Amino acid sequence: MSVLIVIPARYASSRYPGKPLVELTGATGTAKTLIQRSWEAAMDVTGVDRVVVATDDARIRDAAQAFGAEVVMTSENCRNGTERCAEAAAKLGDTYEIVVNLQGDAPLTPAWFIEDLVAGLRANAWAELATPVLRCEGEMLASLREDRHHGRVGGTTAVFGAGNRGLYFSKEVIPYTAGSYLPHDPTPVFHHVGVYAYRPDILAQYPEWHVGPLEELEGLEQLRFLENGRAVLCVEVEARGRQFWELNNPSDVPRLQAMMAEMKLP
Repeated sequence: MSVLIVIPARYASSRYPGKPLVELTGATGTAKTLIQRSWEAAMDVTGVDRVVVATDDARIRDAAQAFGAEVVMTSENCRNGTERCAEAAAKLGDTYEIVVNLQGDAPLTPAWFIEDLVAGLRANAWAELATPVLRCEGEMLASLREDRHHGRVGGTTAVFGAGNRGLYFSKEVIPYTAGSYLPHDPTPVFHHVGVYAYRPDILAQYPEWHVGPLEELEGLEQLRFLENGRAVLCVEVEARGRQFWELNNPSDVPRLQAMMAEMKLP
């Protein structure tokens, strides 16, 4: 019943080069790189046997090893984080019950998101992978709409059906909603949290599949599973008063730092 967390990180991002080494300053004035904060978030998760950073870049490797992380070097040819996780898991060679992909741009991911995710996958034998979703409040929905209005790639949204089986993920705000909501009103829109828990066999198959038209259009790696008819479980998680946002663009840095200050995160 073992769990491996892999944090995929690459330097040569077309949208935000060098993103894993961007520094974020917390409430105490301490500056730490994005990859270090993501690693620390992973280390807070209970029930995990091993945490590794998977990268193809020596700068990220050196930075990660300097703060004590275990690093697995992977190919430059990995097209996304899931492929990098698959290669890292294969290189490690150990057998794990579940492999978690904690993407290196989500340092505000609370430990219970991942703990609930692993528990959800264990409890649903039909699911081949699981991913968390967070119901948007009015303020978050407004932020998603503002990003799309200004042409920024913001958060991803998810829709799911019976049994929380994933139907679709999009960088557009789906489903369509008319009107506006008050800041703390629950909405019918779910923010997809960029974390995945895979069963090892489905993760090993993933790099062998072709990139489909939906994955190519949206730029979302999880759509490859849906395009190949695989069963994705969406696990609804609770914010418990925590704010959550990924670092997608340079403009997200002050947003994340403001959230960290408000939540008194060091």
